[in-house]
Amino acid sequence: MKEDKIFSIRSMVFMAIFAAIMCICGPISVPLPGLVPISLGTFAIYLAGAVLGKKRASIAVGLYVLLGLVGLPVFTLGRGGFSALIGVTGGYIVGFVPMVLIIGIFADMKTSSHWAMIPGMVIGTAVMYTSATAWYMVVMGSALVPALMACVVPFLIGDSIKIVCATALAMPLKSRLNSIMYNHRES
Repeated sequence: MKEDKIFSIRSMVFMAIFAAIMCICGPISVPLPGLVPISLGTFAIYLAGAVLGKKRASIAVGLYVLLGLVGLPVFTLGRGGFSALIGVTGGYIVGFVPMVLIIGIFADMKTSSHWAMIPGMVIGTAVMYTSATAWYMVVMGSALVPALMACVVPFLIGDSIKIVCATALAMPLKSRLNSIMYNHRES
């Protein structure tokens, strides 16, 4: 999105909509034999970063995390509350904020191809994986290789697919939101 007042009514509405999308997608998850389920929440975060840019997306993710921490069941498998943060998947939750910030930085760059956002999503995902793996190692008392097998390896293919889908969807959505943001007068 173009630069404008971050706390304009329209801007706040879009941040709230993306936080709501995260709240809907986050609980949509598939349990795996290990402790960490596959979730659609990362797709919503990829999309928010790509469409909203670094400032708005960071606020939207912050709102999503805050809603989960106060107890709403918006995290994987419908979890919520502070216990979700201190559990084995807490590192993912902590990693969402730098992840979306990195994606947003790439999305805010003036590039000739929207596919240039993919490196930002990959780097952001690597940061999230690092946070999740380190957190898992501490909580579970695990060594590095078993933690990677639980927190990274099962998600590589799915996150790659989510990145491609979010990138393909982000550009038309970003274009449409920009036309709404800047072609109408704020009331």
